[in-house]
Amino acid sequence: MFALPFLRRDLPALKGEKVLLRLPLTGDYNEWAKLRGESRSFLERWEPRWTPDELDRSAWRHRIGRYREDHAQGTAIAFFIVEKEHGRLAGGITIGNIRHGVAQSGHLGYWMGERYAGRGLMTDAVNVLTRFAFDTLRLHRIEAACIPDNQRSIRVLEKAGFTREGLLRSYLRINGIWQDHYLYARIEDDPAGNRTKG
Repeated sequence: MFALPFLRRDLPALKGEKVLLRLPLTGDYNEWAKLRGESRSFLERWEPRWTPDELDRSAWRHRIGRYREDHAQGTAIAFFIVEKEHGRLAGGITIGNIRHGVAQSGHLGYWMGERYAGRGLMTDAVNVLTRFAFDTLRLHRIEAACIPDNQRSIRVLEKAGFTREGLLRSYLRINGIWQDHYLYARIEDDPAGNRTKG
């Protein structure tokens, strides 16, 4: 693994129409814990099982350390989604499993606080991060996986020009249960639009 010169810790915020994407900071703990805590029932069914200390400050410090380590190694970049209108934290989005060489690919993961869902913020965030992945990280393929009954996530990916390529059986352990996931992908020269295959 290697760090690429553009994966700086002082990476400037990425700007969309409705959101800013910026690196998480240690001082974001209170806002992050409040948003995640009030959105717990909304998020749990789509995420790995929450640990008893999920929202504790010590778990936050570990999370920030992991973000920084992944960033330094060039394997992932985590961003916070900030809604432009009021400057509030709305969610998070990550480009992870970054591979170069013959693969030139990465994998999107994201979450949104319940009170911000349905406003088009996540679609904007996915579009912004996808452009960054293609233009700055020089990736060729971006993948995302979502549980088949997660209609919100399916709409986000399809609005952002991702194509459903197939079904990954028993792919990830979500909320304690191995779940099937649809695999979506967008290739660098794909046109935007709603497309579904497989």
